[in-house]
Amino acid sequence: MSAKLRVVSAIALTAAALSLAVYYQNNLPALADEQNPAARGQVDQKRLMAADKHPGEWLTTGRDFGKGHYSPLAQINTKTVDRLGFAWDYHTNTIRGLEATPVVVDGVMYTTGSVGQVYALDAQTGKELWTYDPHNDMRVNQRACCDEVNRGVAVWQGKVYVASFDAHLIALKAATGREIWRADTVVDKKKAYTSTGAPQIAGKVVVIGNAGGEYDARGYVSAYDLDTGKLAWRFFTVPGDPAKPQESPELEVAIKTWDPKSNWPMGGGGTVWGGMAYDPGLNLLYFGTGNGTYYDQSRRSPSGGDNLYISSILAINPDNGRLVWHYQEAPGDQWDYDVVQQIILADLKIGGENRKVLMQASKTGFFYIIDRKTGKVLSAEKFVPVTWADRVDLKTGRPVEAADARSYRYSSNGKKLISPSPMGGHNWNPMSYDPQTGLVYIPAIENGQEGIFSGKAFLRAWDPIHAKIVWDVPMSDWWDRPGVLATAGGLVFQGTGTGHFCAYDALTGKKLKDIDVGTSFVAGPMSYGIGGTQYVAVMAGWGGGGWNFPHPSSAAFQRGNDGRIIAFKLDGGATPMPALLPAIQPIPQPPPLTASADVVKKGGEIFTPHCASCHLNMPGSLAPDLRRMSPETHDAFKQIVLGGALRNAGMPPWDDVLTPEDADAIHAFLISISWDAYNKQQAAPKN
Repeated sequence: MSAKLRVVSAIALTAAALSLAVYYQNNLPALADEQNPAARGQVDQKRLMAADKHPGEWLTTGRDFGKGHYSPLAQINTKTVDRLGFAWDYHTNTIRGLEATPVVVDGVMYTTGSVGQVYALDAQTGKELWTYDPHNDMRVNQRACCDEVNRGVAVWQGKVYVASFDAHLIALKAATGREIWRADTVVDKKKAYTSTGAPQIAGKVVVIGNAGGEYDARGYVSAYDLDTGKLAWRFFTVPGDPAKPQESPELEVAIKTWDPKSNWPMGGGGTVWGGMAYDPGLNLLYFGTGNGTYYDQSRRSPSGGDNLYISSILAINPDNGRLVWHYQEAPGDQWDYDVVQQIILADLKIGGENRKVLMQASKTGFFYIIDRKTGKVLSAEKFVPVTWADRVDLKTGRPVEAADARSYRYSSNGKKLISPSPMGGHNWNPMSYDPQTGLVYIPAIENGQEGIFSGKAFLRAWDPIHAKIVWDVPMSDWWDRPGVLATAGGLVFQGTGTGHFCAYDALTGKKLKDIDVGTSFVAGPMSYGIGGTQYVAVMAGWGGGGWNFPHPSSAAFQRGNDGRIIAFKLDGGATPMPALLPAIQPIPQPPPLTASADVVKKGGEIFTPHCASCHLNMPGSLAPDLRRMSPETHDAFKQIVLGGALRNAGMPPWDDVLTPEDADAIHAFLISISWDAYNKQQAAPKN
């Protein structure tokens, strides 16, 4: 964008913002408490399609049906944002990742905690109206790739729909939080199914997918009747064992792209754990599918093949659950390329023609623009460095893989590494599309050349029509990539892992406001209006992406990870900061070790692969370092591990998989390594 164009656009944007600010000052909704509480949550298709006429509402996790994470409010703009301050906060009483973007309907905010808890708040004050606990049975499945997280609710016709971590879909009464119905979405309790995504309303059904592709899950989505919770249809995204009948004609097509000797017991992957979108006009439901399982195709489908429908975008008719079109972004995925990243529905002028498109900044590193009626790829350009493929052939839609892309994966062994890494060029964190600037703001990652755990993150302004970077804001490190919000006030909002909430000029990327809140962010912000005041709100809490512990430069490492929702407004106050964590205390003297060497060895064989990644971590871990157990914890060890004494603190009972003898062996192993650490501590020179 030329300097002259930027100036002209800035003048126009500012004028529009000031005009809109005056309009919205007089047209923001009143408090929900002034209305009939029984009418809360009354979102329907007519209201959703008219979302732009009611800019103070945020009706879906992405605001409207297109889920562009863009607000038409402009009271907070480039001229006024320096006055932005604290309005209120609400503590969720969680210490895991908070990834949801709240929904606000008629002055009530609905959002989720880390395992599917639901909070309904007065959006003007943060006062709690009701809460709901799904009472997850954590013993059903103790395997989860990427933290215990949840990405939000769907609000529709007086109900709030949420998925619990143990993979139940639940309908609540929006006015009270009372449970109306509950459906178990898991088809095989022996598999590693969880649910972390937000439900999607699609016509007459509500749809949810599952996570578990890092383990042994077979991907699918399930659709339920909105009122009764009765299963309407289920669509499997990968075929099953060819010795058994396939569930749909689409799978008869897909199975031809898999080796008949594929590792069917591993499920195949293709899980649908990310965002969905629904176009009411076309009556099409869109979602992306996850990586193949195993990652290594030679272990998954030894003879190769495209392995449909992993790493694909699917368009489904929600009336019958049948596939309308699909597009596979990474045929025969070899690199852990989920393509479940956010899908944005928009109308763009391409080649002089107005097109209804979907956009996705994919984990693969390509920014896709796809005709959402036909599935035809209109554009696929690299928005981060990409080495696994040279380009996407628009005639065939297939990526042109680099010659040696399948001969190596993540570890170099003297060779260059694949880019992007498994973290992707963009992960689940929401991006934002601003129809005023025509730009998409992406929490992008450039990594892979030096390995998974390196590289750099950026807030990146991307021109989707001309396929170019307009501006970049470097973040603190590769892991610092929270979600994004753009507004008609000419602003882009994003939090940081270091605990700062920032506002940037949408045209230039210049930072205009920086508020230190002392809590790490990963989620995307949103904006709403009540009683003439515009608010910007965001959930704050570190987690997700497989990180068991906060990074040393994060706010969570220094101040803990007590989750909260924070709202800001013009002329607000100072944001309260969590206290610094106390200094780490010395390892206490452990109890005597009385078990035999064989018992200690057995305990290590159980603990090390399953528990150590959380419970023997660096300072700042979200789970306690068990070398530092108190005498009281040692005494209660079996009650904690087998009996669930600390269930409410996030430690489920393990009596369904561990015997009392196993628990004793684990305890003996922990006492043994505690003595090792204690003796080293005592022998260290004293300052």
